[in-house]
Amino acid sequence: MHTKDIQALAAVALFYIVIESLGVTCPILFLTGISCAGCGMSRAWLSLLRLDLAGAFAFHPLFWLPVPAAALLLLRRKLPERLFRWGISLVCVLFFSVYLIRLFSPGNEIVVFQPTEGLIGRLVSGALAADRS
Repeated sequence: MHTKDIQALAAVALFYIVIESLGVTCPILFLTGISCAGCGMSRAWLSLLRLDLAGAFAFHPLFWLPVPAAALLLLRRKLPERLFRWGISLVCVLFFSVYLIRLFSPGNEIVVFQPTEGLIGRLVSGALAADRS
C-alpha cells in the first residue's frame, strides 16, 4: 500500500469515528433517509464474530464480499488488468443487485426507503411548510 492509500483509509476511519460519536451511524441514511448498499454490513460482521452465521446473512447476505474485494484491490498491480476489472465489476453488480432486492422487498426492516425522514427531506419539507405560511 502507498502512503496516500493509508492516509485515505485513515481519513475515512476518522470521519466515521467522529460521526459515530455524534450519533450518526450511517451518513447516507442520515442525510437521505434511504439505506445504502452496505446497510447491515457492520451488524453482519458482529454476528459472525458471535458465530451467528444465520444472523450475519440476515443482516447482509454479502457480508463476506469485502474480503475478496479488498484482496482484489491489494493485488491490483499483480493481477492482469482484465481479471481485476472483471472482479471489481462482479463485486459492484452483486452489491447493486442485492441492494435493489433488499430495498424493494416488503417487510425488510434493515434496508429502508424513507426520504422524508432524512435530513434533506426534513429540510425540504420544512422549507416548503415555511413557504406556505
